Amino acid sequence: MTNNKQQTAVQWYAEKLYDLEMAYNQGVIKTNTYIKGKREAVEQAKEMEKDQMIQAWKKGDGQFDKVSDKMSLEYYKKEYEGKK
Repeated sequence: MTNNKQQTAVQWYAEKLYDLEMAYNQGVIKTNTYIKGKREAVEQAKEMEKDQMIQAWKKGDGQFDKVSDKMSLEYYKKEYEGKK
């Protein structure tokens, strides 16, 4: 990605999945490597999404000049991990 805009977790995952599928279809990687790569990509994308949600919450909450990491993590857990 050449522009300065940060890539979303979904965009990153889509590109990673595309790269894995291309490598698998071209015979560059074997099935077990492909499956492991997909699993790892999902976990990494989830972590990226979590970090991006926390950062968005910190930036979007105009009531506080500084929001602690603890508060933003609590918000994330309440809003997203509790709704599985």
